[in-house]
Amino acid sequence: MQFNINNLFTEALPADPNFENSRRQVMQGYYSFVSPKETAAPQLLHVSDEMLNALGISEEEAESKEFLEVFTGNAVLPDTHPYAMLYGGHQFGHWAGQLGDGRAINLFEIDNDNKHWALQLKGAGETPYSRSADGLAVLRSSIREYLMSEAMHHLGIPTTRALSLALTGDSVLRDVMYDGNPAYEKGAVVCRVAPSFLRFGNYQIFTSRNDIAGLQKLVIFTIENYFPELDASSKENYLKFFAEVSERTLEMIIHWQRVGFVHGVMNTDNMSILGLTIDYGPYGWLEGFEWGWTPNTTDRQHKRYRYGNQPNIGLWNLYQLANALYPLVEEADGFEEILDRYKEDYAKRSFQMMADKLGLEAPEESDLQLIADLEECLQATETDMTIFFRKLADFKKDASVDGLTLISEAFYTTEEISEKIQNQWKQWFQAYSTRLQQDQQSDEARKKAMNATNPKYVLRNYMAQLAIDAADKGDYSLIDELYQLLKKPYDDQPEYEKWYAKRPEWARDKVGCSMLSCSS
Repeated sequence: MQFNINNLFTEALPADPNFENSRRQVMQGYYSFVSPKETAAPQLLHVSDEMLNALGISEEEAESKEFLEVFTGNAVLPDTHPYAMLYGGHQFGHWAGQLGDGRAINLFEIDNDNKHWALQLKGAGETPYSRSADGLAVLRSSIREYLMSEAMHHLGIPTTRALSLALTGDSVLRDVMYDGNPAYEKGAVVCRVAPSFLRFGNYQIFTSRNDIAGLQKLVIFTIENYFPELDASSKENYLKFFAEVSERTLEMIIHWQRVGFVHGVMNTDNMSILGLTIDYGPYGWLEGFEWGWTPNTTDRQHKRYRYGNQPNIGLWNLYQLANALYPLVEEADGFEEILDRYKEDYAKRSFQMMADKLGLEAPEESDLQLIADLEECLQATETDMTIFFRKLADFKKDASVDGLTLISEAFYTTEEISEKIQNQWKQWFQAYSTRLQQDQQSDEARKKAMNATNPKYVLRNYMAQLAIDAADKGDYSLIDELYQLLKKPYDDQPEYEKWYAKRPEWARDKVGCSMLSCSS
């Protein structure tokens, strides 16, 4: 394999001078050189054809022993020096100090087709930042990350990508639910790809140590390489940089809310400086529409990272980034103005997003009530968010189609639909019909627009779990089936109609299908 290597990060910024791969506080440099752990019997399970093309790797090369060895940690390309990044972060609202790449090892960076990519192995062994962990990953979490990052891209959501998924041939000890019952699982490694893996925590760690010169050097590097339209030499442009990060973060979260995605662990070390969805751990999808739902068992009590709170957490995390960048500007007003703009923009963009989901051609302020009433209806009984909005596209503005019958497939328990709830829905559909008649677009045009906003297929937890269960038995066909399905989430795809379905009842409380832990 021949790459146009361009290691921006390591060529511009100094390394940890200690080459010992021991768990410790790293007080110098921005990263530590470290080699991936050799794997016992690597086996490639799946490769993203799209990422092969994006990186300039041929299918023949992807089938080579060299590809297998490099992207499972058993070989290092000439003139490359793998490393783990230093960063800190707030975890569940509390400063955690040094964190860093505890099981992610960056292989190298390349340029291809006028784009820059960093390639990283997740689950490739311990680093100085592994703390008490082993730096490895298991098959179940690796399947979830591999499929989800590619699926999110095709939903139109900013995200890291995935190149390959492989078994390592090693066994990894994990306590899935943190309940004192550890067991050995199949080890796996994912090669994930992004323009950069820089996070809010990369900047926070330097401010926390009062290393303002180190912070400035990192900010200048970031602006010059990823925000080149800005001049990296002025305080004014540090604020413009922060404003761009804020805008990208908001855009990402609006997309999450649009499709019902819940990240599960929005710690500041899991927030990309480029506004990419990063670190797919205990994520999940809304089945029943519920503002308070979180997929993370660790968050079960306080529900900090629940669906309805994601926009607020995005803002809270931006406040932490503002605090980290403040020493470079030394004036609070500019940061506060940008953070206030986030709040204003969220209200506007959230409204527009919901109007798009409802197919409203020219949203107006009075539509806020229509949206609020709908959200009440959706929560009156367990109603599948994805199926509801997809079915709603078939409603006719003249109300010639009975709305309640149209969406009945989205209800999880039809016996719970009391007369009161039925009347609530009927009133809403009447209001919706009246509102649609104010727009000029036809039912057909509205349906097309709604179906381009509301996906038909998402990677529900039970779907990923089925692929995991099959893979545990040596059957990897479902990984490819879901990978192919999720390339076109807005299309009907009649050959995959079986996946257009509510969560099965057996999956309601099954581990991996409802709540998930951070164990991986």
